[in-house]
Amino acid sequence: MSKGLIVQKYGGSSVANIERIRNVAKRISSYRRKGYDLVVVVSALGDTTDELVELAHQINPDPSPREMDMLMATGEQASSALLTMALHKLGVDAVALTGPQSGIYTDKDYTKAKIVKIIPKRIHEEIKAGNVVIVAGFQGLSPDGDIATLGRGGSDLTAVALAHALKADLCEIFTDVDGIYTADPRIVKDAKKLDVITYDEMLEMASLGSQVMQARSIEVGKKFSVPIVVRSSLNDRPGTLITEEVDGMEGAVVRGVSLDKSEAKVTIVGVPDRPGIAARIFKEISNSGISVDVIVQNVSSEGKTDISFTVAKVDLKEAIKILEAVVREIKAEKIVADEDICRVSIVGVGMRNHPGVAATMFDVLAKNKINIEMISTSEISISCIIREKDGKKAVNALHSAFGLGKKTKTK
Repeated sequence: MSKGLIVQKYGGSSVANIERIRNVAKRISSYRRKGYDLVVVVSALGDTTDELVELAHQINPDPSPREMDMLMATGEQASSALLTMALHKLGVDAVALTGPQSGIYTDKDYTKAKIVKIIPKRIHEEIKAGNVVIVAGFQGLSPDGDIATLGRGGSDLTAVALAHALKADLCEIFTDVDGIYTADPRIVKDAKKLDVITYDEMLEMASLGSQVMQARSIEVGKKFSVPIVVRSSLNDRPGTLITEEVDGMEGAVVRGVSLDKSEAKVTIVGVPDRPGIAARIFKEISNSGISVDVIVQNVSSEGKTDISFTVAKVDLKEAIKILEAVVREIKAEKIVADEDICRVSIVGVGMRNHPGVAATMFDVLAKNKINIEMISTSEISISCIIREKDGKKAVNALHSAFGLGKKTKTK
């Protein structure tokens, strides 16, 4: 009699080498001995994905997205097969499946596909047969019958989506840190692990640069109320529970500080200030599948204005290519790209009911002689675009100013 179904996900650092793969196999084996059914999602070993991308670009600086997906999906398939072999060595019945074999169907937006549906018939059959199911994360089957990948961090999305589709009792995300921290502990030595965090807070932190989980996976978790725990694969300490808002959380005004160095700023100089121009610019970018974030338009002068916005650095080259044609068409002056920026953000559901948080943030940055170039806000977050060289200093200063360190009682 099964004690329940758990979906686990092990990131690249958790399966980075043979020793760690064997340790993961031992952990899975211990869950089986306790009587749990398991579906395990794995990422590619260590830096395999980056290495494959680099290899592709050495062959062709502008590779086909479809062929990139064919290449990158192999990293997770290797991990799943190796982990399954390690389980067999321990006497644990297990089977490795690709995303398509697992019944994960996507759209055909290669390299950043979205999951359309999951039909986990094969997974159910394998669980019934007594197997631990090891799923290659980050991938699914496109409408054309091709492998399509889910974007950076897509194995998180695979795990959370499968947890919902399988009605799992829990989704555990194993990584190389003990849980969710008030800031990246590699940047802020005094960062504190949180016992619990809301879906909304985690979504903001993931969207704003926290590298623990993919933002899209949190969206799915929130939408379907999937219970998620983030914990370390290197020890048995309790992790961080991601859940709905609970009593007392509004007491902590700011719960975390994040830093994102993955964005670039684009400025279109001398844009004619007339109706429809902004729509024309951003429609072209949107049609290419590129997401635009912070947008600032200067005050018009002599019938012209400047429009600045941020995009992911990986999309910068494509964005410039698209905008060059638009700039000629609308008779703007030029495009200026700036990759030496970063985004520092504060996040907390308590910010909803506490005025003055923005003023405090701006004051802290000013006292540290950090210039703010762009500002973006949501109900529970404030972000500032600053120089990349100031990123670590800004995070540490804000973390200290809002009392988020280990000496405080932040839950």
